[in-house]
Amino acid sequence: MRDPVEEIVAEFLRRDAAHNRSQAAAEAMFRRHVLPAWAGRSIHDIGRRDVLELVDGLVDRGTPTTANRVLAGVRRMFNWCVERDILAASPATGVKAPAKERARDRVLSDDELRWLWIGAESVGWPFGPLARFLLLTGQRVGEAAGMTEAEVEGDVWSLPAGRTKNGRRHAVPLSPAARAILEEAPVIAPPPGADRLIFTTTGAAPVSGWTRARNRLHAAMEAAAAQERGEPVEVPRWTLHDLRRTCATGLARLGTPVHVTEAVLNHVSGSRAGIV
Repeated sequence: MRDPVEEIVAEFLRRDAAHNRSQAAAEAMFRRHVLPAWAGRSIHDIGRRDVLELVDGLVDRGTPTTANRVLAGVRRMFNWCVERDILAASPATGVKAPAKERARDRVLSDDELRWLWIGAESVGWPFGPLARFLLLTGQRVGEAAGMTEAEVEGDVWSLPAGRTKNGRRHAVPLSPAARAILEEAPVIAPPPGADRLIFTTTGAAPVSGWTRARNRLHAAMEAAAAQERGEPVEVPRWTLHDLRRTCATGLARLGTPVHVTEAVLNHVSGSRAGIV
């Protein structure tokens, strides 16, 4: 058989997806959704109807966002095949995304929070503790990543105006659990004359590589979920910023007044727009 799907997918991931920050997610997506449907067939035999059936099947299973991601992935693969002269045309051309995604509305469920908390343990330093810290404080990823030892005094983390998105100085109360994360962080010496960073691996710069970190956390969540339930569990896509929204939603569930939540998140008081 000429150009089996398995070989084409492997070559595509090796040559093309390897240059993308989301390579791990792409590999997992093809392994979980594409290969089970098309393995054993030639790439030349995959037609538009096959693409539609693959995508529609994911929608029917109640995972429309995953269907969008899979369509985007196979479309990219088929375009790559056209560029490499493997195919004359892409069977995904003209296939529309099955679901209209709403921006900035993802909130993790209680089950997902538990799996993330457990998964963070296996991911380890620095992204595991940082994910837990984001859940506990509701702060922005970049602001937490840039935290210095000098900004923390007792149970208050004081962000200077120059480090906040809205340019307003911000005092964040730290719970005992949040304090414990900071106290257990490894001490990595900074360059001479610089403040010591908390979430760092080099001492000279805050942690980075958010896409890869999120992918590792996501995989750890699904592993924790599978161990708990005894079967594979597909966790819908989320972002690190969604942890901030999840914290805000949790405060609302606890009956916290909106103006207090806005203060915790460092929003301008009285604002009805944005994350709250």
